[in-house]
Amino acid sequence: MTQSLPRLESRRSELLLALAHLNDMRPGSIVGAVWRCGKPNCHCAQAKDPGHGPKLRLTYKTRGKTVTEALPSPAAVRKAEQQIAEFRKYQQLCQELVEVSERICRQRPLEDSLTPEEKKPRNRSNRKSRAK
Repeated sequence: MTQSLPRLESRRSELLLALAHLNDMRPGSIVGAVWRCGKPNCHCAQAKDPGHGPKLRLTYKTRGKTVTEALPSPAAVRKAEQQIAEFRKYQQLCQELVEVSERICRQRPLEDSLTPEEKKPRNRSNRKSRAK
């Protein structure tokens, strides 16, 4: 289904407005870390014990490196979840904005914006190419 150019331009404006109203955001994922403390008398030293945790952490990539931050409280987990959700919303809006812009580019008519020099036909060389 092809949408009209004015409708696409309107949708692009809506997407730009939605991007402008985004709140705090950050990339990443919340993961649960489980570990063994290594103390011989601790319950985690038993063979079938699952260990300590899970302790929730935020992980994300920056400059090619994985960074992990501790989330010490339920409030910190909620805050990180909201920021991650806002980042996912940002990604979705950006993807849709690019798709709408591509459709606008394909539908927009060509405009004659060539300078007089660009309109002149190019001189062809009189030299023949050498056969190899």
